[in-house]
Amino acid sequence: MNIDQDLSQRIVIQPADLPWVAASGAGVRYRWLEGAADSAARATAIVELEPGTTIANCTEQLGEEIVVLAGVLSDEYGSYSKGSYIKNPPGSSHACESASGCTLFVKRHHLDAEDDRRIVVDSAAMPWYQGLVDGLAVMPLSEFGTQHTALVRWAPGTRFNPHRHYGGEEIYVLDGVFEDEYGRYPAGSWLRSPHLSAHCPYSIEGCTIFVKTGHLLQETAAA
Repeated sequence: MNIDQDLSQRIVIQPADLPWVAASGAGVRYRWLEGAADSAARATAIVELEPGTTIANCTEQLGEEIVVLAGVLSDEYGSYSKGSYIKNPPGSSHACESASGCTLFVKRHHLDAEDDRRIVVDSAAMPWYQGLVDGLAVMPLSEFGTQHTALVRWAPGTRFNPHRHYGGEEIYVLDGVFEDEYGRYPAGSWLRSPHLSAHCPYSIEGCTIFVKTGHLLQETAAA
């Protein structure tokens, strides 16, 4: 497997573009957004666990970020319902299970090696902050070095200023419809824009997106 590894390219994947792929272990399947044959390489996927599924203990060499899209995920540290964000730092290990089944957005092996902070955010219980323009609300999730991760909520009719992505930008549309001059992206869409790319985003219908910026800078320079 070697999917969308060229970080200099803009990538857009719509919800129905990719098939589900069964994992070697029973009860787990993936929609791969980016990945490589090397199990330690950077990877992003939608992961679905069937009810009663357990994943054995594994070590995240360069960390992991998870957003629970549906159901409940559990590990030895707690249980996480829809809307939860979990960051497991480089070198950490955990085992996962889901009694009821769950669907996850997962990013692996992409954090800074010095980022040693584990973060858990229940978005249902945390405040939103006013964004840079009217109609935009932001919930910060994680920040380290050039990397910034947040949820951003767009009220219907919100338009943002034209801007350039220093260090790149990645978006997963959680609900509603996100748009820019290049297209329209309904819930389940994934966008990855390279270092120094630019656009003018807006949302006519309103939406909520997971946004990560600044994490493609070092890798792009090294490519």
